[in-house]
Amino acid sequence: MAILVTRPLPDAESTAADLRAEGFEAVVAPMLRFEPLGFAGEAEVPYGGVVVTSANALRAAESHLAGSPLLKLPLFAVGERTAAVARAAGFTKVLSANGDASALRDLIAETAKARKLKKKSPLLYLAGEEVSRDLAGELRDKGFEVVTHIAYRMVPAKSLPDEVADGFAAGTIEAVLHYSRRSARAFVEAARSGGVEISALALPQCCISSAVADIVRDAGATQVTVAVRPDENALFEALKRALPARLA
Repeated sequence: MAILVTRPLPDAESTAADLRAEGFEAVVAPMLRFEPLGFAGEAEVPYGGVVVTSANALRAAESHLAGSPLLKLPLFAVGERTAAVARAAGFTKVLSANGDASALRDLIAETAKARKLKKKSPLLYLAGEEVSRDLAGELRDKGFEVVTHIAYRMVPAKSLPDEVADGFAAGTIEAVLHYSRRSARAFVEAARSGGVEISALALPQCCISSAVADIVRDAGATQVTVAVRPDENALFEALKRALPARLA
């Protein structure tokens, strides 16, 4: 019996490895495909900091960052995984919100209040083509100037891999992990188009936030467990709550 990981590559493989270390079997079926859109550093702009809500934004810009003055700026990351990718890309002043976009917004505001970030210098927000909330607008409401650069897009999968669809039909998948509203929506649509929607949604659906959970509940899932925090450790805890027999 396996746990289905629906997040995009390469993070899906990292999650699968962590699940196996916890004693689970794991199957990877990315519901979104990463597509970089390129990045020009705009070195002439006197940025005061960089904001990222996804490691994919850094992956999209990585080939353009070597020797960039941006690497010397404080970088504000939504969580520790994104922060780790930022450090690997060469950023030396990395601050992690260890949470969601709200926590990231508050971290930036607190850093400015502590006079460790100048509001008069614009922030560079490396974002995806579609975002779940208007972080840039929220920061502007707090007095920051924000320049948004769309660095990548995520393309939904049209179908489930054959082995996953067969796994739902055969009962060899025991739970599904969901990391975003878009990937959860793509999962529901792919399961529906593959004719396995009923069996797929009958399983425990473990979601990183309530907003993600709404997608699978609206599709008909009844066994929905939500992480107490929007991070992977909490999502794994939610998985263990959803499968109590595992702990018996």
